[in-house]
Amino acid sequence: MPAKRAASITASVALLGAMAFLLREPVMLAIGDYLVIQDELKPADLIHVIAGPDDRTDYAIQLHRQGYGKQIFFTGGWCSYHGYRHGEHGSERSVAQGIPQEDIAFDDSEVTSTHAEAVRLREFIARNAPQVRTVIIVSDPYHMRRSRWTYEKVLGDEITVQMAPVPFGTTPYQRRWWQDQASRQYVAKEYLKMFYYLARYQLAFGPGKDWLASLDRE
Repeated sequence: MPAKRAASITASVALLGAMAFLLREPVMLAIGDYLVIQDELKPADLIHVIAGPDDRTDYAIQLHRQGYGKQIFFTGGWCSYHGYRHGEHGSERSVAQGIPQEDIAFDDSEVTSTHAEAVRLREFIARNAPQVRTVIIVSDPYHMRRSRWTYEKVLGDEITVQMAPVPFGTTPYQRRWWQDQASRQYVAKEYLKMFYYLARYQLAFGPGKDWLASLDRE
């Protein structure tokens, strides 16, 4: 009897191990895919590129050429990591690739977070483009869910936001994020930042809100 019971336990453990192995990839993919929002794009009044690497700018240029946006708007000031001012650099790169200057706008004042970039966009629309009612947001795939939440909160109900992540294969990040160090770090940080944004911009009040504000980066 003990021998049979031991064999049964061993078989159960082996079965659970096999199931865990077989389900590991679908579960890990689901964890990453939850962060990625890719809307079925419709032509918009404006394409906004969140400050970052050149693949974001290049994808925005592609979307503009395909007729998805009348104008491209860049945000971001000096970046010591990249060695340039993001807004100005995005504008220059777009012109160099044949986008007319009149189809480009930028705000190169300092931004330290996704929320700050959404505020810059809101200010640009209010100041220079009050007719804008639809905006396409371009950033990294794993940045999309937090970006949508942030931009919808900042822009309000009058402006429709569409999410256009840089495609996997063009971005340096991998859909099988657990197999790549940069992608692993990105996914882990995004989940932490989503909880932080919820606390910072929706739940916090009083001294706690001021303390959270002091931590607001990226």
